[in-house]
Amino acid sequence: MQSAEPTHRVVVGVDGSPSSYAALRWAARYAQNFGGVVEAVHAWETPSEVGWSGPAIDPDFDLAQARERFAAELHAVFPDERPPGLQERLVEGDPSEVLIRASQEADLLVVGRRGRGGFTRAMLGSVSQRCAQHAVCPVVVVRQADDPSR
Repeated sequence: MQSAEPTHRVVVGVDGSPSSYAALRWAARYAQNFGGVVEAVHAWETPSEVGWSGPAIDPDFDLAQARERFAAELHAVFPDERPPGLQERLVEGDPSEVLIRASQEADLLVVGRRGRGGFTRAMLGSVSQRCAQHAVCPVVVVRQADDPSR
């Protein structure tokens, strides 16, 4: 009787930015090479829950918008066919906290780095920086390639 080898679980944050698209492509290639699965995670927040000044908004409406946005993002990265075994997870919450929690069950966490110059690197609290500092598993930070088709 053969024992099943453990499947590598690669979690990747998808937020609609070009660098998150690059991270998702990178994660899919990595998982394919190592026989793993990719879990694409999109975190969303209800604006009324973010701060005091947020308008009262119907959370169901926000969830529907988040679903549509996530589906559009996945289609933008994989317009013809999604990789086999791609899992989708839509989670309400702060993106860095959602991804750090997801890292507890992952073999690898992949996030994009928004390349907006030196000032961005100096800002504290970015999602990629928080994930790199607090994730339980190894973290890969992917920059956007110059060619968006890569």
